[in-house]
Amino acid sequence: MVGAPKVPQRRRISDANQMRALAHPLRMAVLRHLMAVGPRTASECAAEVGSTPSNCSWHLRQLATFGLVEPAESAGGRDRPWRATPVGLDFGELASDPVVREAQDPMIAVSLQDEAEMTTRFLHHRSDLDDQWVSASRLDSYVVRVTPAELRELTKAVDDILRPYVATVRQRSDDDTSLAYVGLRAFPRLDGTGALT
Repeated sequence: MVGAPKVPQRRRISDANQMRALAHPLRMAVLRHLMAVGPRTASECAAEVGSTPSNCSWHLRQLATFGLVEPAESAGGRDRPWRATPVGLDFGELASDPVVREAQDPMIAVSLQDEAEMTTRFLHHRSDLDDQWVSASRLDSYVVRVTPAELRELTKAVDDILRPYVATVRQRSDDDTSLAYVGLRAFPRLDGTGALT
C-alpha cells in the first residue's frame, strides 16, 4: 500500500507486573473494549463489561499505573473518558523462565477466556445479525506442517495483513464498516502424551 499511513505496533507485554495486572478478567475486558471502540468513561466501560462504574474506575486507574490506559480529552462536564495507549497486545514469546511463566500463563488464560466469551456471544446472537455479517464470519482452524521459522513467518504475514484494519487506527467511514474480532493462535500440535506429532 503506497502512501498508506504507518500503523502502530501492538504493545509487547513482557513485564511480569503488567502480566499480573492483565490476568484480571475485568481489566482485560476493559482494556480490550477501549482498544476496540476508543475513549470511553468508566460508566460506559461498566455497561459493556457488566460491572459498576466505581469498580471500572478503580481498574482503569490500575491499568493507568502500567501505562496501558490514560485519560482522554473530555467533551466537557464531569465525564472523564479513558483511552487505551496500545492499539493491540503482543504477549511475546512464551516464557521459559518459571518466574515470568507464572505471570504470563494466567494472563494468556484470561485472554483466551475473553476470546471464548466473545465467540459464544456471537454464536448466541448471530440470528439477530444481518446475513451479510453472518456469512462473512469464519470459525476456521488449520493444522499446518511447518518449521519454527516458517511458523514465525506465517504469523508475521497474517499480522501484516491485519494491521491496516486495526479498529483504533482505521478511520470510520460512511460505508458498512463495523468492529470485527479476529483471533490467531499458532503453536505446535501435541499428541495426547504431550509429544510433538
